[in-house]
Amino acid sequence: MDQINSTLNALLANFQNQQVAFVILVAVTIFVLSLGLSFVFMGATNPIRRRLDHFFHEEEDNEELDGRILVKVRTMMGTVSHWVMPKADEELSALTRKLSYAGHRGPNALQTFYGIKALLTISLPIGVLIASRWLPEQSSAELMVYGLAAAGLGLVLPSYVLDKMVDRHMTKLRRAFPDALDLLVVCVESGLGLAAAIQRVADELMVSHPELSTELALVNAEMRAGVDRSRALKNLADRTGLADIRGLVSLLVQTMRFGTGVADALRVYSEEFRDKRMQAAEEQAALIGTKLIFPLVLCLFPSFFIVAIGPAVLRLIQVFGAMDTGG
Repeated sequence: MDQINSTLNALLANFQNQQVAFVILVAVTIFVLSLGLSFVFMGATNPIRRRLDHFFHEEEDNEELDGRILVKVRTMMGTVSHWVMPKADEELSALTRKLSYAGHRGPNALQTFYGIKALLTISLPIGVLIASRWLPEQSSAELMVYGLAAAGLGLVLPSYVLDKMVDRHMTKLRRAFPDALDLLVVCVESGLGLAAAIQRVADELMVSHPELSTELALVNAEMRAGVDRSRALKNLADRTGLADIRGLVSLLVQTMRFGTGVADALRVYSEEFRDKRMQAAEEQAALIGTKLIFPLVLCLFPSFFIVAIGPAVLRLIQVFGAMDTGG
């Protein structure tokens, strides 16, 4: 290993050798990118792969949606999937759930995510290499470091953006849930059935909260298609990943299982949820005093000290200046 390092150092000591190594690295990167894109194109246009994907899509049940998506992604990406996508199915299933939480549930969502990650990982270093012609003072070693940093950024950035999208989507659902719960209680108490009440709530929330309206409309569509109501409600909890919706779904499933009144159960849950929101608001209000310490110390106290002590400091400066002049 030491001999290899010494040989590399000796070869790269010359500036001309560094330029040759830089050109070779760029050529290899472009070749790998072209090869990967060609494999993706061949996998997308291969009729055998499309037929296999259609076969798996017809044979498997709705409960094995994650497996169908994994088969579709691997079939679509072809040979490149062995290098781009992780080997563990658990990681792929977790990412599929995260994409579902973010609102991306299309059949190509997982494939698109890994395609974007691979494209950014390759294209950002190439962009750094292209921009290097306008930075002639940078050495080859610095450009390699910048290229590796750009590749790491392309590898991490899609996951970071996805986490932010999940947080934003779940925040919107969380804010819309109290209104939906109150409307659902009113609809059920007025005599509507559960399916009709869910559809009415979805229609009412279409303008103000379209994310939750879409989820509720999908639940109603599944029930109309013949899916059991318990299964459709559990699918809602699995798609959203929100603890409040999961609690409501558990309540409704238990109510339908034991034959108790849906209106009474919804009213009790609405009151408990309202108390829970009040307690959360009181907790946030109690933290305001602690959170105000840092703005006060960093913004208000310096201004206060300048106003209170500033004139005395200026007066002392004038007095000491007069003493030095008199001396």
